[in-house]
Amino acid sequence: MGAVVPWLLALCLCVGCSRTEAPKAVLAPERPAEPVARATPRATEQVALLAGGCFWGMEELLRKLPGVLETSVGYTGGELKSPGYDDVKTGRTGHAESVRIVFDPGQLSYERLLAYFFTIHDPTTMNRQGNDVGTQYRSAIFVLDAEQRSVAEKMIARVASSGAWQAPVTTEVVDALEFYPAESYHQDYLQKNPGGYTCHYPRDVSYY
Repeated sequence: MGAVVPWLLALCLCVGCSRTEAPKAVLAPERPAEPVARATPRATEQVALLAGGCFWGMEELLRKLPGVLETSVGYTGGELKSPGYDDVKTGRTGHAESVRIVFDPGQLSYERLLAYFFTIHDPTTMNRQGNDVGTQYRSAIFVLDAEQRSVAEKMIARVASSGAWQAPVTTEVVDALEFYPAESYHQDYLQKNPGGYTCHYPRDVSYY
C-alpha cells in the first residue's frame, strides 16, 4: 500500500461547484427543498450521509458502488433551515455539501462504504478539497445512530494508522441533522454533464 503523494492531487482539476457548467437558463432561484427524513426507507435498506468536498464528484463515484441503490446531493450539518446553494456557498451556514446514500446492507456494509469514501477524497485537508475551500467542503460523516458512530470512529482510526496519507485525518463524526436536497440542477450533475470537472477519483489504497 503506497502513500498518497502530493503530485497525484495535481492531476485533479477542481474549480468548485459554482462554475459555468451549471445550466445557463435558470429563470428564478428554486425554492429550497424540505428536509428528507433520516429514517431508513425500507427495512432492508440503510442510509448514510457523507461529505467530502464538491458533491458532484462524490455522488458520481458513490452511485457506481455495488450495493448503492440511490443517491442525492444536498446540504446538512448546519443550523439554517431550508438553505439553498446561495446560502451554503458563503460558508457561513454551517452546512456541508453532502451526499445521501441509500444502500443495501446485504450487498454493501456501512464499513465498506466508508472505506470506499476514504479512497475517493482527501480526508487530511481541513475545510478543503482540491481548490474548493470553505467549511462547506469539509470531510464529515453524519451518523444516524450509535452503531454508525462506532463503525465510523473505528474506520477513521484504521485510515489514520494505514500509512496511506501523509497528514492527520480531519474527518468529523457528528450526529446527523436534517438533510436538505440541493437544487435540481445539482442532482446527478455529472450524468447530465458528462466530462464535467471533478476533483474526486479513487486512490489505489486499502485499509485492510
